[in-house]
Amino acid sequence: MLRSSAPDRVPFLPRLLLMLGMATASCAVAGERADSKRSDERQTEFADLSIEELANIDVTSVSKRHERLQDAPASVFVITADDIRRAGSRSLPEALRLAPNLQVARANNTGYYISARGMNGTSNSPANKLLVMIDGRSVYSPLFSGVFWDEPDVMLEDVERIEVISGPGGTLWGVNAVSGVINITTRHAADTQGDLLVLRGDSDGAQAAFRHGAGGADHSWRVYGKVFGIGRSELRTGQAIDDAWDQGQIGFRSDWERGNDRFSVNGNAWRGHQGQPAPGAIAAPGASAGIDDIHTRGVNLSGRWERALEGGGSFSAQAYYDYRYRQVPPTLTDAVDIADIQLQHSLPTIGAHSIVWGGEYRYNWDHVTNSRFVAFLPAKDRQTWASLFAQDEIALRDNLRLTAGARYERNPYTGAEFLPTLRLSWRVSPAHSLWSAWSRTVRAPSRLDVDAYIPGVPPFLLAGGPRVRAEVARVFELGYRGQVGQDLSYSVTLYRNLYDHLRTQDLSSQGTIEFGNQMNGRAHGIEAWASYQMSDAWRLSAGATALRERFSLKPGSRDAGSVATTGADPAYTAQLRSNYAFDSTRELELAVRRVGATGRPAVPGYTAVDLRFGWRFAPGMALSVIGANLNGGHGEYGAEQVRAEVPRTLGIKLVWQR
Repeated sequence: MLRSSAPDRVPFLPRLLLMLGMATASCAVAGERADSKRSDERQTEFADLSIEELANIDVTSVSKRHERLQDAPASVFVITADDIRRAGSRSLPEALRLAPNLQVARANNTGYYISARGMNGTSNSPANKLLVMIDGRSVYSPLFSGVFWDEPDVMLEDVERIEVISGPGGTLWGVNAVSGVINITTRHAADTQGDLLVLRGDSDGAQAAFRHGAGGADHSWRVYGKVFGIGRSELRTGQAIDDAWDQGQIGFRSDWERGNDRFSVNGNAWRGHQGQPAPGAIAAPGASAGIDDIHTRGVNLSGRWERALEGGGSFSAQAYYDYRYRQVPPTLTDAVDIADIQLQHSLPTIGAHSIVWGGEYRYNWDHVTNSRFVAFLPAKDRQTWASLFAQDEIALRDNLRLTAGARYERNPYTGAEFLPTLRLSWRVSPAHSLWSAWSRTVRAPSRLDVDAYIPGVPPFLLAGGPRVRAEVARVFELGYRGQVGQDLSYSVTLYRNLYDHLRTQDLSSQGTIEFGNQMNGRAHGIEAWASYQMSDAWRLSAGATALRERFSLKPGSRDAGSVATTGADPAYTAQLRSNYAFDSTRELELAVRRVGATGRPAVPGYTAVDLRFGWRFAPGMALSVIGANLNGGHGEYGAEQVRAEVPRTLGIKLVWQR
């Protein structure tokens, strides 16, 4: 149903910011008098981690155990808390732009398409081959195996690091970890003690967040809340699109220790409200030409237990419950409940062998309210996913390691899938390593592939494919990671992907479009990044990717468009970031990104220039001035007639803590 008119849903936020800002100023004066020494001790210096410290960052996503980034036999980039602060990112998808091995495309305010190594999705083939986790909880949607990027959210000030692995991770993480894994880790509650208030206003929206943390030697906790709103975006012509969006979220985290045991519990609840532009519809000034709004909400609760065992082994168990609700008029409403439990056992080293094994069991209830436009049959579905994995890291020599692993996973659509991997790592010297890998991974079908129907004549315009197979990728990788002195580090990875049974939309003899797997393909490319410490105050970081994809239909396929639209990815991307610290209280970050053009739908290449100036002007008080796309707006995804411009924005951010 069309709405005649509706005001933007942002004006209440500037008023909220003004009230909170006045309260903050009052609290800041009191806090400065009473707790200035305590604030100074807690403040994070503008000086980032050194190049050597970055190489020694612990990562866990590659082998499910702690290891130095320098030693990890995979293409992994770590976004640190300092990176997020220095860039002035205001949302999780925007923070992911900092990873040079990811392609982030914004279609409108709430629609992001994010992938690694191509296949970033189109209307025919959504981005569904990237696994995203927040503190071990997967945020993918069982509806289409991808991520609704307007749902997962975190308070960015609570993020400890984001590990971005480009390449397959199926052995350790399961099906759908085909092109990469994004593992978002939030800070331990002990590291977020005291009070924090964040206020931000941008030319297209505003947000506010708070956090309070407390605790003792063995137990700590925090609570937080955030709210944000963003106004309508525009087409290149300047006409408005009805995609204004506001959302609120609250949550908590508690951590405690008892001897060799560590426990963590965290929970979140959120509710969102966003406009939904009708296809090709334009909103006149002061009016809305969209259809009824999208409403989203959800709640999740996670618990984790880790025990250190004698001899260097460990055991961990994690369980979570996740509920999500999404109402998209006039097409459908989807409500899903997910219960998941994971167990992992790392054995003490046995001679040259370091073995880790474990399993996962997931049960989800999915209930779709159908419409005359789209139907999922059956409307209610219950699914069980179960898997076992094992991986052995073998020290062939002091500087040569072979990692062999496999995962057996059973899904409700294709039954058993086998996901093996082999990785060889050679530490050429303490600061240089060469690695290679071969992996087989799959993207299991989803409800969209099997259960989706569009009513029409005869009797459906589109029908799910009951014989749909898993999409298969065989991936070969060769990488080199090195550090030259204390000032330069770099990483280079070459890869080749061989795809089979990719999804197609074939025309049946009855005139119905049916999902199938009648396409194969191949892709090869390179990804590289480096950081150079020009001086004590100045650091440069750069990254680039190049990609070539080719797809072809199998004999007998009658698909008219999948080959042209599956590889709608830029042939290259590049970024350069410069951070300069004038002193311990002032810093300047300049970033330039270049993204090549894409095919169908055709999107021109673009360059984006971002700038942030940060100033800690008093104990516990920091101010940032942030400019995004300062060289002008640009489009990133979708056909020109409906493609939103990513605009030039200016913003101010105030952070107060004590």
